[in-house]
Amino acid sequence: MSKLSVGDKAPNFGSVNQNGEKVSLKDFEGNKLIVYFYPKDNTPGCTKQACNLRDNYQSLLDNGYKLLGVSPDSEKSHQKFIEKFELPFDLLADTEHEVAEAFGVWVEKNMYGRKYMGIARTTFVIDEKGVISEIISKVKTDNHTDQILN
Repeated sequence: MSKLSVGDKAPNFGSVNQNGEKVSLKDFEGNKLIVYFYPKDNTPGCTKQACNLRDNYQSLLDNGYKLLGVSPDSEKSHQKFIEKFELPFDLLADTEHEVAEAFGVWVEKNMYGRKYMGIARTTFVIDEKGVISEIISKVKTDNHTDQILN
């Protein structure tokens, strides 16, 4: 698992969305794509982030972006999260954390002295040619769209 940098080609990921449909980087060729990794559905920070992106989704579309969320949660969990908060974008069920590992965001974390593996909340902005144009690792969950667009 190597650390990705701006200017690197984005990993050619493949996973399934909340409906069990296969999704890969190739599906977005010729489009700008935001791939945001978050730890868990229905947690305060992740909900704040998803709702900020939802509330500003039209601005993202107007700026030519497609949007994908990725977490280790199941398809069923994603379906409930999408329904509960009326999210207009797909969430990938990365249950085996293959996509997170490809992007280098499956990391050792430490909470209250307990070490465990999990997602480092990170957003990748990928250009039309599949090249990473921006990496946001200090995500402001309540104002994330501004970080992406500015």
